[in-house]
Amino acid sequence: GPFTVFDVETTGMSPSRDRIVEIAALRVDLDGVRSEFQSLVNPGRPIPERVSAVHGITDVMVADAPQFKEVGYQFADFAAGSTLVAHNARFDLGFLQESLFRNGLPIWKGKTMDTIPLIKQACPGLPSYSLQNLRVTFQLDHDAGPAHRAFADVEWTLDMLGIAFKRLLALSPHHKKAKRR
Repeated sequence: GPFTVFDVETTGMSPSRDRIVEIAALRVDLDGVRSEFQSLVNPGRPIPERVSAVHGITDVMVADAPQFKEVGYQFADFAAGSTLVAHNARFDLGFLQESLFRNGLPIWKGKTMDTIPLIKQACPGLPSYSLQNLRVTFQLDHDAGPAHRAFADVEWTLDMLGIAFKRLLALSPHHKKAKRR
């Protein structure tokens, strides 16, 4: 640590053609203190109806939201000095880096971690490693909010990180030796 678990919601699937409409993060510092970051983002273009149907974010909701340049500065300050963590990090990090670059902001040069390979190693053989399927498998129904909204997905990703770390630690030969002592 410290870790900053983050998630973005977007206007589509392409970091170069589409834009971020929401970014959320939960930072966990070494002393266990948690801080939250969440912002809608005005993408400067309409959100396709098929995409709004997935995450529930509409043009009306982002009409008065800040542009990414403002939110990007705030997010970079929030996450500074931590490891960025995401579920399917290639997607979220791709959008973050492209958006930072497009807006003339410094790209993320810090450490990153993807929970998918961790949870695959900790829990091999599951039928799906999508966040929503893992949420059901591990019965993670807390009041984080609706699925496919950034902060809810951040909460479930943090849960996945914890599950993976606990299981991997329990499998560790060093951990087993220490328990025997």
